[in-house]
Amino acid sequence: MNVVNALASLAVRDVSAASAWYEKFLGPSTRPMLEVAEWQLQRGGALQVYVAPGRAGRGSCTLIVDDIDDTAERLRASGLARDVEPARTDQVDTLMINDPDGNSIAFAAPKDPDRAR
Repeated sequence: MNVVNALASLAVRDVSAASAWYEKFLGPSTRPMLEVAEWQLQRGGALQVYVAPGRAGRGSCTLIVDDIDDTAERLRASGLARDVEPARTDQVDTLMINDPDGNSIAFAAPKDPDRAR
């Protein structure tokens, strides 16, 4: 068995409200099912939010970005995270926010180009 890709999924209380929030930085979603919103990512992965009120806010995911400073500025400008500042290490720059349900969203910009694939 070879794992060839990944799909991250996060439980939310209201898929329409969550979709509107995520669209501020991921762009328009598709709706493969009534209770699911999905974004296909540039290098093949995907992120879904789905209705599961009992599990909402207990998830986390990491989104790989090419420019952490641009990401921080876009999050500030959109009002999603007004005081966000990247944390920096020799290997990766990161920043963390929470969606309205409480799910943890990490943005990571690996400094080794092979790790960003």
